[in-house]
Amino acid sequence: MSVKGRPVLAGLMMILVASLGACSASDGDRAHSGGKGGGNGGGGYVRPQSDQVRGLYDAVRHLPRKTAKGTRPHLVKKCDPATRKVRHTSRSGTGKRKRTRTWYTTERYEQCRKVRKGSERYTRIVRPERWCVRLDDVNGKPHKDDRWFRVSPATYSEVHGKAEHARVKFEPRGRGC
Repeated sequence: MSVKGRPVLAGLMMILVASLGACSASDGDRAHSGGKGGGNGGGGYVRPQSDQVRGLYDAVRHLPRKTAKGTRPHLVKKCDPATRKVRHTSRSGTGKRKRTRTWYTTERYEQCRKVRKGSERYTRIVRPERWCVRLDDVNGKPHKDDRWFRVSPATYSEVHGKAEHARVKFEPRGRGC
């Protein structure tokens, strides 16, 4: 490309970048402000998703951490001295007088591996600690009763202090208990 064409190319690139930036900003503003329109063809309002659950407090359950003892092999590092042959080459000369010289040396090193030496006892976690809340009328639907939700310890203690069938609202960590 000639030197004369570079300023023109730079100007076109600036226009392209500015127009792409303007398009993406207007799409983002429209999605966050609740405006209509967009590229999906629906033309409707996009409601932000919330993971919050509401309902009537029914019961709580705390499941402590469950552990079990187990045995596994005890591995130790064992190293033995070893040697290997290393090839060396050197080249000298130019044209018809090129010459390659090759020689070998022995290199010493330690070869290590893990080997079993007895066994060891350890404690493994079978079930992590869980805090659960059971709700009736989940999200205002009377047919959704007795649904369990896993919650944080803070949410558990907050809900546990309420009267039975009190209205509660929280963000669960998972479903089921």
